[in-house]
Amino acid sequence: MFQINDDSSRFKAQFLLALHSSTKTLGVSVIDCLQPDSDPYTATFEVGRELSNCLLTCVEKVLPASLWPNLSRLAVATGPGGFTGTRLTVGMARILSQQLGCPLDGVSSFALMAPRLIASEKSFQIKKFFWIVKPIRNRGILAGRYQLTNESLMNSFAGIIEIDAPHLLPVESDLKPALLAEDNVEEDVTQLVKLSLVAHQLGKKACWDFVLPIYPGSPVERP
Repeated sequence: MFQINDDSSRFKAQFLLALHSSTKTLGVSVIDCLQPDSDPYTATFEVGRELSNCLLTCVEKVLPASLWPNLSRLAVATGPGGFTGTRLTVGMARILSQQLGCPLDGVSSFALMAPRLIASEKSFQIKKFFWIVKPIRNRGILAGRYQLTNESLMNSFAGIIEIDAPHLLPVESDLKPALLAEDNVEEDVTQLVKLSLVAHQLGKKACWDFVLPIYPGSPVERP
């Protein structure tokens, strides 16, 4: 569980909470934005198909519900992922954001993994486009298009701009250069809370009603 220094700090602390459930692993990360130099506290839970039964319990193991009124900002991975798992955390984040009146950052799981995937790709250059792909058996290829940038984090995440959010394409699509999606929920949810902290420090606005889940064949049209 995330630790605060003393009882008096409990009423002064302002937390940032990040959720990631694009896979069968739930990731939860929290940081005190009044102590931005401290490391985030991150925990992962192998929930499988039981997320609907244990989401609140898992989040409370990281940040007790009594401290949720102290949330200054939230962040959630929007997918792509399974229908139930993705919408549960997005729905929870949207409700908390609306009720608490705090900003909500929604970032695709592909955008979160992009900095990890290109870290060892020395051939990638600033302003160069690339794809992140994930084959979906009997359905096609799930793909998102990204660009390296030297712009500030106000307009990009960790030097990455998401040009096209992940969506389903035919298997014969010619997507080059392409990197294969590779999940690491612990690293990515920690990255997410750090990005949200930067957005908080920059005073970036982020409204909950623009944050929607991404999953293949979604009936929900994104704005």
